[in-house]
Amino acid sequence: MSETILLPHKPDAPLSYRFVPGHGPLSTTHLIVFLNGLIVPQAGWQPTIDKLQRDWAGNSQAGEAGDNRPPLLTYDRYGQGESARDPADDLHGGTHDIFEVIRDLHILTKEIWATKVITAIDEAPLPSKLVFVANSIGCVIARLYAEAHPGTVAGLLLLDSNIANSDLVSIFPDPDAPDFDPAVLPEDVTVEDLRRTRASYALNFRPEAPNPEHLDRSTIAAALPYSDAPSLLGEPRIIVVGHDWETFAEEGLRGSMNVPKSLTNKFMNPAWTKYNEGLTRLTSAGRAAGPIIAANCGHFIQKDDPWLVALLINELIEAVG
Repeated sequence: MSETILLPHKPDAPLSYRFVPGHGPLSTTHLIVFLNGLIVPQAGWQPTIDKLQRDWAGNSQAGEAGDNRPPLLTYDRYGQGESARDPADDLHGGTHDIFEVIRDLHILTKEIWATKVITAIDEAPLPSKLVFVANSIGCVIARLYAEAHPGTVAGLLLLDSNIANSDLVSIFPDPDAPDFDPAVLPEDVTVEDLRRTRASYALNFRPEAPNPEHLDRSTIAAALPYSDAPSLLGEPRIIVVGHDWETFAEEGLRGSMNVPKSLTNKFMNPAWTKYNEGLTRLTSAGRAAGPIIAANCGHFIQKDDPWLVALLINELIEAVG
């Protein structure tokens, strides 16, 4: 069951969260925080958490290390899921930016650690090993948090990160550009298909596109201009996971945008793969894994294969130590 918390800097706006206590030594050193994308709220992580708890319970019964497990935290950002709208919207023309989200996350983490974990007054105000499990724009939030609070993030599981330095539209060639060559298009794609696809991506994904959360994403590309830089201080463990090309292309075709699969596979999927490859270079050599392709998974990997996500979380916990 989810609970609500009133953060000290926004005392009139209830934030919805769910906290699963840990057990053993990891319960007072580690905290796993799940970071949502724009579309799927915290409830989307529940199948993964259920799988983790079953695994840990089974290990405990078998006399293994299941009794030593970290606490888990999910939450709906302001304006998302069961949480109230962000009071910051009233100060910024009806929206808030990504840095407001980072600030909220830091304060939430401190409050949860203080109220749910700390048992002695001299204990650390934050977990010594903070781990983010993130999907989509949640991966952007994880990176920016790690930059804003250097050395505090011990591990990141990045599930099909947004391409933070692109508006996505420009990944496709512009049919109205003077140097456009129709020969670059797949044989089954017309110029009109290309023009319609670019318009659909602009409507849904451009940084200024409205969303129910009222999150203004227009500053993200400038904040994260590269997938592989700057390197994250503290050399965190990183696992990068990407979607299955065929599944993602099929979803694009069958969804409301009706994007030809060959167009997705010619332009979007290669660009996304290259971006994911860059993410593995955010830490030192030997401390990153991937990009792993999540077979039969689209963009929302935690929805399509929660068992894989649970497996990778366990691997990341072991790597973080």
